[in-house]
Amino acid sequence: MPEPAQWQIQPTFDLPEWFTQAVTQHHQGLPSQHLAQLLWQREIREPEQLAGFLHANQYQPTSAFEFGDEMQWAIARLQKARAQGEAIAIWGDFDADGITATAVLWDGLGQFFGQHQTLSYVIPNRLTDSHGLAIAGIDQLAAQGCRLIVTCDTGSTNLPEIDHARRLGIDIIVTDHHTLPAQRPPVVAIVNPRYFPSSHPLATLSGVAVAYKLVEALYATLPDVPSQPLERLLDLVAIGLIADLVDLKGDCRYLAQIGIERLQLNQKLNPPPRPGIAKLLEYCRRAGDRPTDISFGLGPRINAISRIHGDARFGVELLTSQDADYCRQLADETELANVRRKSLQKDVAQQVTARLSQLDLSTTSIIVLEDSQWSVGVLGLVAGQMAQEYGRPTVLLSRGEDPVPSQTAETDALLTALPLSPPLFPPLSPPPSPPIQLARGSARSINQIDLYQLVKDQSHLLRSFGGHPFAAGLSLPVENIPLLAEAMNRQLRQQQLTLGVGVGAVIQADLVVTVAELGQELFRELKLLEPCGMGNPVPKLLIKNCRFDRVWHKNIQDFKRRTVRYIKTEFEIMDDTNVRFPGVWWGHYKDEIPSGWCDAIAELDFNSYEGDKRGKHYEIRLVAVCPTPAHPASDLQTSQLKLDGLLDWRDRPTAERLESATVLLLTQCPASWDELQVSLYRAIAANRQLAIAYTPPDAKTPDATWQMLIGIAKYLSRTAQSATRTQLLTKLNIGDRSLQLGLQALTLLGFEITPSPCCELFASACDFWCRRDKAEQPSAAADQRSDAIAQFLAAVREDQFRRQYFYSLPLSAIQTFAELVGRR
Repeated sequence: MPEPAQWQIQPTFDLPEWFTQAVTQHHQGLPSQHLAQLLWQREIREPEQLAGFLHANQYQPTSAFEFGDEMQWAIARLQKARAQGEAIAIWGDFDADGITATAVLWDGLGQFFGQHQTLSYVIPNRLTDSHGLAIAGIDQLAAQGCRLIVTCDTGSTNLPEIDHARRLGIDIIVTDHHTLPAQRPPVVAIVNPRYFPSSHPLATLSGVAVAYKLVEALYATLPDVPSQPLERLLDLVAIGLIADLVDLKGDCRYLAQIGIERLQLNQKLNPPPRPGIAKLLEYCRRAGDRPTDISFGLGPRINAISRIHGDARFGVELLTSQDADYCRQLADETELANVRRKSLQKDVAQQVTARLSQLDLSTTSIIVLEDSQWSVGVLGLVAGQMAQEYGRPTVLLSRGEDPVPSQTAETDALLTALPLSPPLFPPLSPPPSPPIQLARGSARSINQIDLYQLVKDQSHLLRSFGGHPFAAGLSLPVENIPLLAEAMNRQLRQQQLTLGVGVGAVIQADLVVTVAELGQELFRELKLLEPCGMGNPVPKLLIKNCRFDRVWHKNIQDFKRRTVRYIKTEFEIMDDTNVRFPGVWWGHYKDEIPSGWCDAIAELDFNSYEGDKRGKHYEIRLVAVCPTPAHPASDLQTSQLKLDGLLDWRDRPTAERLESATVLLLTQCPASWDELQVSLYRAIAANRQLAIAYTPPDAKTPDATWQMLIGIAKYLSRTAQSATRTQLLTKLNIGDRSLQLGLQALTLLGFEITPSPCCELFASACDFWCRRDKAEQPSAAADQRSDAIAQFLAAVREDQFRRQYFYSLPLSAIQTFAELVGRR
């Protein structure tokens, strides 16, 4: 189970009057106190900063020639290629930043070179290839007569491949934003913003933005050649920038702002400038006027192409083709890939969570897991999800056979360069080497930990790697995985000791608001901060002493109205103002929302989809929720809560476990931090010590639990008696979700589950009856019954893992959690 995230509340500043007035001037007609606080928190504190930050038309963009000689050399080589009619290849990457960067160069350079004539593009296959240049691909380009390769979003560290290209007479221009090698590679030019200091306005450009700057410089050098305006590329730039999660400041923010303005035209104009993007916006039910339309809509869909198909080349066609029918076909394929991606991501996440529940994470600083069945395409997504939930950098790997010879590229290059004489005798053919078991995967970081450096320091164990401080891709021989995990954990622990870098999930709330403040005015105020991203995150709103009503979860549907195995929970939130406001919690079930008073952290959003049952409306996206011990009218304030003490009575004889006026017993082993938190709050509210007095978890197998449930159902059916939900949960020692899945499986075996007429089936004091019909429901197929039972068994197994984890939890860990609860 993940440790509970620590909640941190940003301090409220006493702002200077001159600053508040300056902000108000940019926000006429609406209150601006929240906006002023957020800007001050984010160190936008000078009047001259405000105009350029809040309004793109008042920002002065930086010249593409700020890259200096590197940009000049790149433009000169492109001019030479144009004059001599040389064949040029764009070498891109398979994520959203790489695909959009390739599309920018394809459209942009296509104004100067003939597409499919002298200009072509290459994108590696995510499922079989690594990021970056490859020897085999360079050989193929050389055979086709290519004399110049322009990379985008890749290439900075591909030194052996660059040497190989030089020997074949191919020049290389690198446009990239990833980590630089120790020495400049032998290329014609390397246009990479990492050469700039971190304060430079171009320092945080992503791959697509660097590619755009190259095209911008070429437009400025040969202004009479292009037939299309440079601005038509900006929607592609915005998609890549926001999807790649770069720090949106300086020119990054500016390009994203004006790119989103361009993106909206794909829904406003007929015909749209880019029919493929227009169709994707239609499928994800968005207008294209918000950064979240990219981060939650377009970005995941473009990424899904390579995650599912491996080959992402048709993504470039989708983004650049003007053939509406062709784009519709490609958009359909992309949408179906995204549906499949969601299902795969959910399956792998559940498997990873089950694996983690068996580990002692108190001694683990970085998570490293491998499984041959995991889909490589979704490992980055799941690694990011686990890193956030467990508060630790996460590396997830999937094994397979090495598709390339075991000899390294460096050795190949050396042998090719040596002038070897012919042998005296023909060599005997060596026996074929067994294929190397290679693990490939992704890593994601948290809490400002430099993941790329952690990976790079273990490069001697790796076959390949690349990335940046927050995300990396890597491959290595399977036998090196334990060595990698041990070395990275040791290195990170040393950093924690020397630098004070910690692990543990942290959720930071920016503002405290009431439910009554949610809505159009606050949304318009916060919208001035957009586009949000790293360095300027979406504002997190803390809503205290609230409760939830009309809570319901359901599987989402794809564009053909087919159910997708991905859950979202809808609800209405209220506080003492008795104002109701709608919200959604993606990827969570309704029973994860507490039934009593809570504190909640959420983001305010606008749902522009007209097909929603509520129509267009404002809503919150729930981020985290925490039960509170009392009604807000109580004199007890959460900031003053203290636990009187903790006692560990788990090994104490049953006869000695007695509750008293000073001791409150916890006899039921919790299965979640929320359950433990409720007991802690009870003890705090009663001003009593909490005794951890639960017995070891039930050792029954999931199959035995299933047989017990069937036995109970048969007994109730035979005797016409009823049972309560609480009785079933206690008897079976399982959670709500497991019970729900078990009852669903029973219905497929011919049992009719009838709730009490006075209440819902899963209300806390509800009775229900079982009646056995015929042997089985005729309409229920065997595989459907098997799948339902398998889901129940998996849920029970997860319950057991959780309870075993909490049973063996050290008292010190519970004490730390109790202190955390008391501070909320």
